[in-house]
Amino acid sequence: MLDRWNLPEPSMYRQWKLPMVEVFETVEGEGMAAGYPTIFVRVFHCNLRCTWCDTPYSYAPARPEYEASIGEIADGAHRFSSRRICFTGGEPLMHREKSAALLVALAEPEGIEDVHIETNGAIELDPFDALRREHPWGEKVRFIMDWKLPASGEESRMLADNFRCLTDRDEVKFVIGDQRDFRAAVEVVNRLHRKGRILFSPVFETLPPRKLVEWVLAEPLPQVRVSLQLHKFIWDPAERGV
Repeated sequence: MLDRWNLPEPSMYRQWKLPMVEVFETVEGEGMAAGYPTIFVRVFHCNLRCTWCDTPYSYAPARPEYEASIGEIADGAHRFSSRRICFTGGEPLMHREKSAALLVALAEPEGIEDVHIETNGAIELDPFDALRREHPWGEKVRFIMDWKLPASGEESRMLADNFRCLTDRDEVKFVIGDQRDFRAAVEVVNRLHRKGRILFSPVFETLPPRKLVEWVLAEPLPQVRVSLQLHKFIWDPAERGV
């Protein structure tokens, strides 16, 4: 058995099935890995309903594009040449044991250098943090915790204890829609942040990036990185699989 999830042997958990949206290769669009060729593994379902969500096709009332076993998902991801994987959704960690098993399957191969998990801050990170700390491949795994602010409509769902799980390799992302969001983000950083690189991102086509830069400089916030969604400047913002 592995870790506190009590995962069975790979021959068993690789047969477990998950609802899926897509697996594709592109360049990472945001965060510290922006611009690097990356394999996206997008699972279906989310426990939040953010007002500005740009992937509504990844949760109900939309339906999964298909269902696949963990072995099939991992094999499909590893057929690409990129060495980085973005494990995303929806909310990729809400499937609990199945999420943990897929994370193991994605991260184990030697050719994979980085697996960053786009998680929303409303899922307890501690058991997944324990999983990465207990295994050699865990050094490849990073959390990108998307902490929700007032304009998202889901601020009350955030779990403050998740900050305790973050290391200097991880990222904390704040998607900012207005000045109220900005002030809330600054307050969270001052009150809860311990480790992890801090990213402030404007809600696309809602908050002008220039305005966010002005606020960051005026605060000042020298430890904050302003992050734009690169893929929305390269392709049509509504285009999928890119």
